[in-house]
Amino acid sequence: MARGKEQPPDATTAAPAPRANPDLVGHESTEGELRRLVEAGRLPHAILLSGPRDIGKATLAFRFARFLLAKRDDATKAAAESGLSIDPESGVFHRVAAGGHADLLTVERVYDPRRRRLRGEIVVEDAREITAFFRLTAAEQGWRVVVVDGAEEMNRSAANALLKVLEEPPRQAFLLLASHSPGRLLPTIRSRCRRFALVPLACALVTRLLRCYRPELAQPEVEALAALSDGSIGRALELAEAGGLALYRSVLDTLSQIPRLDVIRLHAFADRLARTDAEDAYHVGGELLLQLLSRITKCSARHQRDEEEIIDGEAEVIWRLAVRADAASWATLREAIEGTLSSTNQLNLDRKQAILGAFLAIEERAR
Repeated sequence: MARGKEQPPDATTAAPAPRANPDLVGHESTEGELRRLVEAGRLPHAILLSGPRDIGKATLAFRFARFLLAKRDDATKAAAESGLSIDPESGVFHRVAAGGHADLLTVERVYDPRRRRLRGEIVVEDAREITAFFRLTAAEQGWRVVVVDGAEEMNRSAANALLKVLEEPPRQAFLLLASHSPGRLLPTIRSRCRRFALVPLACALVTRLLRCYRPELAQPEVEALAALSDGSIGRALELAEAGGLALYRSVLDTLSQIPRLDVIRLHAFADRLARTDAEDAYHVGGELLLQLLSRITKCSARHQRDEEEIIDGEAEVIWRLAVRADAASWATLREAIEGTLSSTNQLNLDRKQAILGAFLAIEERAR
């Protein structure tokens, strides 16, 4: 049973969706520990997979779900001795990939075809489906599994509904939460889950995966995108799709004008990100700006220049801004800009004003 990210018909992606991805790299130790818990009969009723965005949390969640759902099916025994993989040609794999397994429920933000975007949060009606689902008898006489992808996106009512399930978990029912921001979850939810923290992928691994998924990219671009990805193959692919390297140069070029911004060029850049067909560019451009602000904050805190460069000249721009304010001021500004960009996207506010406001606030802070 699938809910959530029902994409528009023309949506495409360079990599398989997490529920259909047979491969998992970089998280072998967590995978092995999960299998050991099952084999020892010590599996808790709920697990929280945490870590940065797009490093494989959802892929691991569906991989584990398939493993549990296949345990009683001799035709789909796990192929690996210590991992969680099952035969990609098996019935369980295909049903999970298609969102049609009767004993698996996925809860995530729902795509709104009218607004052509994902809904801003997971609402209480979504969470209540978990309670109803767990009341059912398993169709295949095994586990009933729920995957909540993006658990931090539950609103308060949805979180409270989920908490009731965690307080009285049914037998042979298993809950998998994936979250890149577990601090936003209710403490009572976190305390009732066994937590596994996944770490970012090594840059070399992201580079290898990016070459696999986007073989048409030149090697220098692959290396730059991997460096910008913060250990996330999903982010690297998103950057590649949205022209992230060109956007990064534009953001850095705009920052290089400080302490006196070129207003005409700034408006042109903001207009580019504010177009109705540029939602991905707006999202990626905002993330890159926040990434640079994080580096500025770190340099300011350490009183030390960061010599690592993805493109020529960026270390000089970052250092020149870092010395113009203390680290606490930069950190506070970054948090405020992040909130504004997020609210603008969720509430469908004026994106141009959000971009202009962000750069003008940085200019003001650097005076």
